[in-house]
Amino acid sequence: MRASATYQDSKPHYLALDGLRGVAALIVLAYHLFESFATSQIDQIVNHGYLAVDFFFVLSGFVVGFAYDDRFKGQKMSNKEFVKRRLIRLQPMVVLGTIIGAICFYFAELETWDVNSVGITALLWATLLNMLLIPVAPRYEIRGNGEMYPLNGPSWSLFFEYIGNLIYMWFLRKLSTKALTSFVVVIAIGLAYFAIEGSFGGIGAGWTMDTPNMIGGSLRVLFSFSMGLLISRKFKPLDIKGGFWIASIVLIALLGMPRIGGQDYFWMNGLYEAICVLIVFPFLVVLGASDQSKDVVTKHISKFLGDLSYPLYMVHYPFLYLYYSYVKVNALTFQESLPQAALFYFGSIIVAILALKLYDEPIRRWLTKKFIKQINYEK
Repeated sequence: MRASATYQDSKPHYLALDGLRGVAALIVLAYHLFESFATSQIDQIVNHGYLAVDFFFVLSGFVVGFAYDDRFKGQKMSNKEFVKRRLIRLQPMVVLGTIIGAICFYFAELETWDVNSVGITALLWATLLNMLLIPVAPRYEIRGNGEMYPLNGPSWSLFFEYIGNLIYMWFLRKLSTKALTSFVVVIAIGLAYFAIEGSFGGIGAGWTMDTPNMIGGSLRVLFSFSMGLLISRKFKPLDIKGGFWIASIVLIALLGMPRIGGQDYFWMNGLYEAICVLIVFPFLVVLGASDQSKDVVTKHISKFLGDLSYPLYMVHYPFLYLYYSYVKVNALTFQESLPQAALFYFGSIIVAILALKLYDEPIRRWLTKKFIKQINYEK
């Protein structure tokens, strides 16, 4: 099932894939909500919600390959043009998410996040670095969690998304399908080893600047983005109905699965996550891309979720600072904070919709008109 983009270009969207991206974004929102009550990854309720990032990377590789492979081959697009298009697509929401993060951080009540103890200069410096997607050195990490982007945590995946796009531009797109397949297999082996034998008990890495996280984050984007690109080259639709709904149910089940193996058997959870990322997620992309449903309701839901997905992913986390500080200051359980939890969850969705309509789409439209003739509104 395909649909034209908001701004027309020569290639359409796979609408069901847009919808699946929205489903994954909603799961991430729930994952971060329950993060406020988890003492470790073991007792996190939406336990594998962070694997949504790997699903995003597969989707990104698929749509970038679909949109740009033939343009590069036909020499219709320069590297500069590609970079401009990706910046226009991604960067405006990075900036807005950072500004919201700085504001929410400023008003959070927890002592360790108090702007008076952090210092306004450090806050402004962290804001500038986050807006430019420059990782924060430990001395400037104002939240104290070791994050690359302390004002909007999910920005770390955009850092690796850009890396994936640059590697695609300089290297991956030039590989033959056979060579790309070999590359994917080699990276898959490395990612599987990291997941099963590594100290994380999975692949939940990439959000800090230490060596294991940088290795994990790099393996995650290299495999999933490259796999998505490979799928775009070899894709043949499956003869199946309801691909969007089937894939959505499977995705919810996989990302909501409780931790496997506990503290004693880290390798078991690592194996589970490796299977999800290496096998199941690529299949779900094929399943979604094969959806040729003409059902109006499914189309509208997929369109809404697809439009919502990226703004929601980029604006929701700062509001967690306010919710988290409220919960901790008042020593509340999830049940006791249910009204505030609902406000965080549904309020984030409302803010994302407003951000899309009042900021993201207008500014991208202006940037498109200013800097390029047409933009592929593909992600």
